[in-house]
Amino acid sequence: MVNSGRFSGMQGLFRAVLLCLLVAMPASVSAEGPKRGAVTNLPLPRFVSLKSDKANVRRGPSLSHRIDWVFVRRGYPLEVIAEYGHWRRVRDVEGATGWLHYSLISGVRTALVTAENVDLFSRPDPASRLNAQAEKNVILRLLECNVSWCKVTADGQKGWVLKDGLWGVRPDEVLE
Repeated sequence: MVNSGRFSGMQGLFRAVLLCLLVAMPASVSAEGPKRGAVTNLPLPRFVSLKSDKANVRRGPSLSHRIDWVFVRRGYPLEVIAEYGHWRRVRDVEGATGWLHYSLISGVRTALVTAENVDLFSRPDPASRLNAQAEKNVILRLLECNVSWCKVTADGQKGWVLKDGLWGVRPDEVLE
């Protein structure tokens, strides 16, 4: 019998369903569970923040690699996408990637405002009192998040903001 590449019968149906599930699965999740870093055993990808006011982003994971650019904002959110020894490959909001020494990043969670303005409400409800507004490119510290909202703080202001105006937290991520 020649395999035409098409699925047939119950076995074919099972394969089709399995293929659909694998295609729909997020890249950070495999059939065995979330992908983990070989060095830290922490989830990959994961969000972190910049610990320093100045951090050289290198082309590769060592001091001998060329510096491609420099981050200059403490608290800037980054996404760790790979690990190699004391180095972490990170991605920024624009999708640019490079390598940072692990001592330059922190587990403190922050998010960057990507919308023109976001409203900070007293509760996770748009009908609640408006506490403040944050403009595009403001860095907010994440305190907690539910499926749709995050409680944040910046410059002494606290409030709840909708996730869809932020970069640095996944749409379905819950932080406690």
